[in-house]
Order: sequence, then structure tokens, then C-alpha cells
Amino acid sequence: MTWKISYYNKSVAEGVGAWPEKIRAKYLYILKLITDLGPNLGPPHTDSMGDGLFEIRAKGQEGIGRAFFYTIVGKEVVILHEFIKKTQETPKKELKTARTRLKEVRK
Repeated sequence: MTWKISYYNKSVAEGVGAWPEKIRAKYLYILKLITDLGPNLGPPHTDSMGDGLFEIRAKGQEGIGRAFFYTIVGKEVVILHEFIKKTQETPKKELKTARTRLKEVRK
């Protein structure tokens, strides 16, 4: 059985769709790996952010994209938040948004 990918809301899906082409291509490649193999790919494709929150790490010539996700029993991955990374560290604002949405999805 393959894993299902869903989005927290339409805005998150549209945000990923607006990423630069090469970053988006890498993201789609990682999503394909997740649907086939599951979300526990590990670096460089995915990484744990703690407390059940994970990130997809999509890097392209134009920069770095990040998409936070949560896994649900029943083989579903929910993409909670996305952004294009502009600094070395993950901005606290972006992480806070993802953690807030994680709490909502868990309810």
C-alpha cells in the first residue's frame, strides 16, 4: 500500500506550486519517494523537527524549500506548511506556524 499525500489547506498546496521550478521538481521527487517508501527517508530528503513534526528538504539551484509534515495512522502524510528558506536556520515564525497547525490536525 502506498502513502497518501494531502495538504493542510489550499493555500499550502498553492504555495508549493509557486516555488521555483527546480526546487519544486526536487520536492515532487521526494513526495514520490514518500508515497512509495514511506516518510522515514531521513537526511538529506526528510528530517525530524521533534514532537511528530517532520520536514521535507527540497534544494534546487534557486534555493531551498521546506515543507513541514505530519504522518497520520493509515499511511497519510499531511503537508502543514511550506516556505522558501532564506537563512541558515529555520525561522521561528515558520516553525511556530507548523507547530500550531500540527496541534489542530491532531485534535
